[in-house]
Amino acid sequence: MSKRNLSIICIVLFLVWGLVFLATDVFGFINSFQQVNIIWAGINVILAVSLNLVVGFTGQLALGHAGFMAIGAYVSAVTTMQFGFPYPLAILAGALVSFLMGILIGLPTLRLRGDYLAIATLGFGEIIRGVLVNIEYVGGAAGINGIPKITNWTWTFVMTVFTVVIINNFIKSMHGKACITIRDDEVAAELMGINTTYYKTLAFSLGAFFAGIAGGLYSHYFFMIQPATFALQKSFDALVMVVLGGLGSVTGAVFAGLGVTFLNAALIELGAFRMVIYSILLVAVMIFRPQGLMGNKELSGKIFDRILPKKGGNDDA
Repeated sequence: MSKRNLSIICIVLFLVWGLVFLATDVFGFINSFQQVNIIWAGINVILAVSLNLVVGFTGQLALGHAGFMAIGAYVSAVTTMQFGFPYPLAILAGALVSFLMGILIGLPTLRLRGDYLAIATLGFGEIIRGVLVNIEYVGGAAGINGIPKITNWTWTFVMTVFTVVIINNFIKSMHGKACITIRDDEVAAELMGINTTYYKTLAFSLGAFFAGIAGGLYSHYFFMIQPATFALQKSFDALVMVVLGGLGSVTGAVFAGLGVTFLNAALIELGAFRMVIYSILLVAVMIFRPQGLMGNKELSGKIFDRILPKKGGNDDA
C-alpha cells in the first residue's frame, strides 16, 4: 500500500473516532441506547473478524467462540476486581488465557473435520459455560456484579482497529497463506509439507485470543456478566455475521458486524416480531447472495486512487 493511501486511511480512522467521541462525550448528541449499540458494534466486529480467521480463512467450522469470549470476560473482571490489575493488563490477561485455552482445546479437536469438529467445539464451548456456572468464586449462575465500567468508545475503537489490522496482516503473511491452502485442500497442503495441525491450532488460538478481548470489553462496559450471556446462541450470532459478510473476507466481517448490530437496534421496537423480520432478511441474503455480502473480496487502499486521483508522481513504498 502506498504511503498516500495509508495516510488517508489513518486520517479517516481518526475522523471516525473524533466525530463519535465529540458526539458522545463532549456534546451528548448520541443517547445512552445508541452508545450501547456503538460498543456492541465494536465487540461484534471483533467476534466476526476473529471467527472468520478460523472458519473463513482456515476452513474449520468452530462453534465454541462464545466460550472464549466468556473466558476473556471472566478473567479480565476477576483480575480487575480481585487483583487490582490496570484495565489494559486485565484485557490482555483475559485474552492470553483464552489463547492458552484455544491451544488446549484446539490440539485434540482440530484433528477432526467437518461436522465432527463443529460438534466437538460446540461441546467445549458449552463445557466452559457449565464450569463457570458451578464455580462459586465467580458467582456461579448469578455471575459477577459490580465490574468497573471502564470500557468506552476510545477503548472499543482502539481494540477493534487493532484486531482488524493484526488479523488482516496475519492473513497476508506466510502463515495466513498456509491457512488458506489448508482451507482449499488440506490433503494437498500436507503433501506440500505444511504442518496442518500447527497452522489450524495457530489460527484457532488467535481467534480465541481476540474473542477474549471482546469478552474483556463486554465485562467492563455492562457492569455484570453471567454464564447465560455466553450460551450457544452467542456463538451462532458470530457465525451468522461471518457467513453474511462472506467467508474469507475481513471487510465483509466488519460490515456484517456493524450491519447486524444496527439492524437489531433499528428493529428493537418491534419486540419479538423483529426476530421474524431479521430471519427473513437472513434467508433472503442466503438465497440471492449465498457467498455473502463481500464474498472473498476486500476493500483496499486503492479505492482512494479512484476517489482521489493522484495529481502526479508515484509515492509507492
